[in-house]
Amino acid sequence: MLAFIAFLVFPLLWMLATSFKPTPEIYSGRADFWPSTFSLEHYRSVSHDQNLWRSMANSLIAGLCSALLAVLIATPAAYALTRFKSAINKMVLGWMVTSQIFPAILMMIPLYMVLRRMQLTDSLTGLTLVYVVWALPFVMWMLHGYFKSIPADLEEAAALDGASRPQIIFHVLMPLLLPCLAAAVLFAFISAWNEFFFALVLIKSPSAITLPVELARFTGMEGQARTGPLAAASFIATIPSVILFAFMRKWFASGLLAGAVKN
Repeated sequence: MLAFIAFLVFPLLWMLATSFKPTPEIYSGRADFWPSTFSLEHYRSVSHDQNLWRSMANSLIAGLCSALLAVLIATPAAYALTRFKSAINKMVLGWMVTSQIFPAILMMIPLYMVLRRMQLTDSLTGLTLVYVVWALPFVMWMLHGYFKSIPADLEEAAALDGASRPQIIFHVLMPLLLPCLAAAVLFAFISAWNEFFFALVLIKSPSAITLPVELARFTGMEGQARTGPLAAASFIATIPSVILFAFMRKWFASGLLAGAVKN
């Protein structure tokens, strides 16, 4: 686990160190990890880049809206698949798993045709709907597995005490669902925040471009990247995900159901 953490963290630390290196030191040819001279020139450069901040706002809007919509749609659907037995349940669950097999490029043409008929191409609204569709199967599968782990005895006990179905859902199940809902929102947000392909194909207007597409523009046509500003902008791009994870960290707890039902 420590080796895996080091494998994940090292590129982030290298990017952070590069963002503080002066431009001559970056292109000096030496592979020094620690900058010999700390410089904020790259952060000053990207701080005046209005396109970067606009694209970050677009990604934030698309990510949060798609995450919330995906969870709002998936929660009642997963509950129905778990608690109400039907002949089509296994077919629906099987299709959710099967849908994850197909690559994004295979879905691009049908999605583009649907969005064009709805006049939502080159639109942040259309891109948000695509992100909802893309994240929904995995979020539903995650919530379905969590609903199955909640004993039905809890709902039966609440019903015997006179609680209605909405009261059972909001007062019994929702407090237990918070860890899974937090994980689902975080997954859907990060999936949309880091997504590049759909945004590259569907969005053409500079006012609606998302952050990954804007970061790609730090690399020129001949593959020559503005390494310093790219490192600084990439590090800034990680901050919203870190803040969201820190905000939801308290809900990532285990054993919430321990002792809830007495055998």
